[in-house]
Amino acid sequence: MNMTHIDKTKPVMITGATGYVAGWIVKRLLGEGLTIHAPVRNPDNKERLKYLDALADQSKGAIKYFKADLLKDGSYDEAMKGCELVFHTASPFINKVQNPRRDLVDPALLGTRNVLEGVNRSESVKRVVLTSSVAAIVGDARDFATYPNGVGTEEQWNNTSTIDHQAYSFSKTVAEKEAWKINEHQNRWDLVVINPSLVIGPGISPLSTSESFNLVKQIGDGSMKMGAADFYIGVVDVRDLAEAHFNAGFKPAARGRHIISAENSNLMTLAKALQHKYGSAFPFPQKKLPKFLVWLMAPASGFKRQMISRNVGYPWNLDNSKGIKELGVKYRPVEESIVDFFQQMIDHGVVNPT
Repeated sequence: MNMTHIDKTKPVMITGATGYVAGWIVKRLLGEGLTIHAPVRNPDNKERLKYLDALADQSKGAIKYFKADLLKDGSYDEAMKGCELVFHTASPFINKVQNPRRDLVDPALLGTRNVLEGVNRSESVKRVVLTSSVAAIVGDARDFATYPNGVGTEEQWNNTSTIDHQAYSFSKTVAEKEAWKINEHQNRWDLVVINPSLVIGPGISPLSTSESFNLVKQIGDGSMKMGAADFYIGVVDVRDLAEAHFNAGFKPAARGRHIISAENSNLMTLAKALQHKYGSAFPFPQKKLPKFLVWLMAPASGFKRQMISRNVGYPWNLDNSKGIKELGVKYRPVEESIVDFFQQMIDHGVVNPT
């Protein structure tokens, strides 16, 4: 088996550095004393970069910004110079979009192609760690029934999502497939893929714009006070996910895809963990909503009924053993993750006690 040894004295490039997941990867890299090359849309926007700058100031590492655009050819070449390791985390995570191809599929697919074509041109790069998603493994919870033993593993691919149904999941699937295709056509750099489930936990920036931020906010801001849909999901702490990325970058034997998910959970379990901590201070959901009601209300909430039909009430079943065994991932309890996340929202006035 080929072993890829990354030299920690060389810079490391990370796309999407201002993002929710990337922030913690940056913190971990800086803590190790590494120099980070961070391509961003506007290196002069100090307000946008202040949380990363604060991390760099408190660490023995350094961060250097480069101007880049995910959809612009050759945009990453300068930032990649001298790097042996590239993390590609930049990809939109939004569920409600006007134009799925423009807002989701193109940035995910063309962005991945752009970064990896840059890697092909950059002689120094030995390894790419790509942030994909379990959405590239399973499209709808109902799909688990078609998998061996009803379980999602790294062997499975999502083949039910389309541009019209679960466009986000479709974007992650086509982008990851493209990455593997580009990787197979060369033999200088290897590809290690991280497939996280729903990411929760406090952000480096307290006002994250991630979809998980919106979901957890809604559990506590009264949006679900009538009850929660019986949605089953995998969840993982953003800090544990950053550690998985770090190990994927520096463990010489790391190979292939890795499901990174602490446990298979659902909305009511998350709500109960918050209620256990905060009691009745917030209007948390107390019960599951009947599926027919969720189905009826779906269009008004911006969801398609087909998505409700194929997900609500179906259990979520991912096998996370490969990430534990091969990347040494240790998962903190989901209760801790959700409470830390919610507490950060309280501290910054995002949610307020009733």
